[in-house]
Amino acid sequence: MKKIIMTTLLVTPLIIGMSSAMAARDNVGCGLGSTLFDGNDGTGSQVLAVTTNGTSGNQTFGISSGTLGCEEGGVVTASAAVNMFAGANLDALSRDMSVGQGESLASLAQLMGIKTEDKATFFSTVRSNYGTIFSADDISAGKMLDNLYQVMAQQDTLATYART
Repeated sequence: MKKIIMTTLLVTPLIIGMSSAMAARDNVGCGLGSTLFDGNDGTGSQVLAVTTNGTSGNQTFGISSGTLGCEEGGVVTASAAVNMFAGANLDALSRDMSVGQGESLASLAQLMGIKTEDKATFFSTVRSNYGTIFSADDISAGKMLDNLYQVMAQQDTLATYART
């Protein structure tokens, strides 16, 4: 037992020191934490910066305002936003798609850039193709979106919105 403790006490500082030396700078994103800990090197500063960024909930403000070390626009691509939204709202999307209406489905349409005049077609298409879009009970968000884009590609009005 003493050997394990001694080995841990000797090896841990080496690992921390090596990881601090090898840690990339500016890899914690933007936000209040990045601003507060700017110029500080090492894993500890990076952990504090990313924790502050994550817990203070200010990255959205920073991105939209171009402050706190964030750049306005272009940070999250449209397809990434759709993927993140689908992953976080898969169950709600399943419910909404099964009836062809609902808040999460309307939000998805908005994120996909579907024009107001095409939304009724989008809603009815997902409802009538629900079994194809949600082809399995344990479907992933990525597979659901792939299925959705395939269904949309077959519809003249929606084909322009289908990711290729």
